[in-house]
Amino acid sequence: MAASLTLDDHPALAIVADWDAHLRRDRRRSVHTVRAYVATAHRLIAFLGRHRGRTVDRALLAGLDPVDLRSFLADRRAEGIGNASAARELSAIRGFLAFAAEQAAVPRMRGPKIKRGVPRPVSPDEALSLADEVAGAANEPWVAARDFAVLLLLYGSGLRIGEAVGLMGDVLPLGEALRVTGKRSKTRLVPLLPGVRDAIEDYARLCPWPMTRDLPLFRGVKGGALSADVVRRAVRGARGRLGLSGSTTPHALRHSFATHLLGRGADLRSLQELLGHASLSSTQIYTAVDAAHLLDVYRNAHPRA
Repeated sequence: MAASLTLDDHPALAIVADWDAHLRRDRRRSVHTVRAYVATAHRLIAFLGRHRGRTVDRALLAGLDPVDLRSFLADRRAEGIGNASAARELSAIRGFLAFAAEQAAVPRMRGPKIKRGVPRPVSPDEALSLADEVAGAANEPWVAARDFAVLLLLYGSGLRIGEAVGLMGDVLPLGEALRVTGKRSKTRLVPLLPGVRDAIEDYARLCPWPMTRDLPLFRGVKGGALSADVVRRAVRGARGRLGLSGSTTPHALRHSFATHLLGRGADLRSLQELLGHASLSSTQIYTAVDAAHLLDVYRNAHPRA
């Protein structure tokens, strides 16, 4: 029987369609988040059909236990996903099962953890997963776009959180670089990667508040300037759901920007300018961070380490 089942055979697909509408209409999640969550639900149903050898309906979903979820995540890991992606899938599954069970108890299972220890740069996959998760938790599409744009700006351009929320509407229209005012009112030019530029422009298009030159670019829900603490709280919640280290903060994204550039051959003087450091000694810390990362790779990979 299991071999003949297709995804179309499962009554649970109707629940997914209802959940899709609920996320869009009631939760007002972004299109990107809804698409990702619904795809995860489809993957879960297809897996359960193979795993249980029967059609998947509401009763089967209500009777799942942690073993079923661990088996699903093991199957996904065999397809090559990492810890951050697995944690994001588990978060989506919990939401779907709670909806399917009409808020009844769902299987409890500890999410995958990223190795803890001394602060380490956030990997590109973790940075994007973090931005996605923060955006996915927003109640309004424009807020989701705002949060996504702010976090990409920290990771893609190396801004301090205060510098990002301090940007004014006069930065629009965007070019290939952004003029930023940092500490001691020192200005510098930072690069804008196409993905970062697109994210900011998407936010500006969705934002319900006017984008005028003399008002903040990133706005709070009441129209005032976005507070850095709002971003920090959102990141704390997202890193918990993803199982990321407590050292994963908005400032860690700036650290990652610097460390990844250094690892790819950037010289310290150029990095100093990009980060807006007054002294080269402030920039030299990244040589130690990068060395620690390389030692980590060595110890984990070398057979004699």
